[in-house]
Amino acid sequence: MKTNVIDLAGLSISKKNSVPGEKTSQGILTNRKRAYWISQLSGWSFFGIVNITMISSFDSFSWQKLLLVFYLCFTGISFTHIFRHFVKKNGWINLPLRKLIPRVLIACITIGTAMLVLYLAAHLETGIFHEEKFRIASSLIGAFNLSSVILLWALIYFSVHYFENYKRVEIESLVWEAAVKDFELKTLKSQLNPHFMFNALNSIRALIDEEPSSAQTAVTKLSNILRYSLKMERTETVSLEEEMQAVEDYLALEAIRFEERLKYKIEIDPKSAKIEIPPLMIQTLVENGIKHGISKRTEGGDISISSKIENAKLHIKITNSGALDEKALQASRGFGINNTKHRLHLIFDERANFSIKNGSKNEVTAEIVIPIGGKNESFNN
Repeated sequence: MKTNVIDLAGLSISKKNSVPGEKTSQGILTNRKRAYWISQLSGWSFFGIVNITMISSFDSFSWQKLLLVFYLCFTGISFTHIFRHFVKKNGWINLPLRKLIPRVLIACITIGTAMLVLYLAAHLETGIFHEEKFRIASSLIGAFNLSSVILLWALIYFSVHYFENYKRVEIESLVWEAAVKDFELKTLKSQLNPHFMFNALNSIRALIDEEPSSAQTAVTKLSNILRYSLKMERTETVSLEEEMQAVEDYLALEAIRFEERLKYKIEIDPKSAKIEIPPLMIQTLVENGIKHGISKRTEGGDISISSKIENAKLHIKITNSGALDEKALQASRGFGINNTKHRLHLIFDERANFSIKNGSKNEVTAEIVIPIGGKNESFNN
């Protein structure tokens, strides 16, 4: 940042090139100062008008009394402004109520008493003070009234700050929550790439020596998936249609490696093609089905993927040959399933569901239920 410094008679003045953030902060600060002084002048002017009205109603009015009212308003503005500076300097805004209340009461009584003393001194200077009319009780009432006015000022001042702090904390909490969720999603998605790449490269390595042409086809399929993977890094959801294209490429790649041991079927409802889902979610579950189910069977097996829309929700079902050891699953911290649950919760909160269970025909069925067009609002904001 470029800075120019000018020294005039020992006074250093620095001029910095302004940036948008600085302009915004300066604008907010200027608006706050303007609002503060408008409130100060308006409040004490109203106080002065009330006093003038009361004096005119119960006593004769003169220019000296008018001058005393102006003087009282001036001392009120001065004392409350000093009080405000003291409060900010000593961090009273951040004190708990049990510590703040006694401090404020003592300060208000002190300021009210000081204002009364200066007001009485001004009476002496103007020559309208009559000693025979002086009463201690009247002075105590005056001190109480002025202390009450300062207390009202303090209540308004602290209420405004507490309200602003509450809104700021609420906004910061929402921003922090969104940032944490964004970080978690990016971390989860970054974990998907090495997990998938390891299996894909193993598939290609198995084909290079025995079937070079099949290996070339596998590389083409892998490049399509990598292209999709790069896009996935820049978005939190993709259309089901895009996801299924990557899944088809993956299954085609695996079919080359497994040959007749892998059969797959895809039945996607055309109405669900454009619905947004988390990227690589189906891919991860398909990969798990092949790794933990079909690859462990000598005869191989089948895997099917279907989608349908029901009750304003997208239902995605993935079924593969094999058996699910539910006890082992509960004790396991398996990547694919935990990743799926976590991502669904982060993006859709409690409105999405995931289940995985054994079917009746020696098969495992995983089902994802996603609300249509309904990402988590706090994450969206």
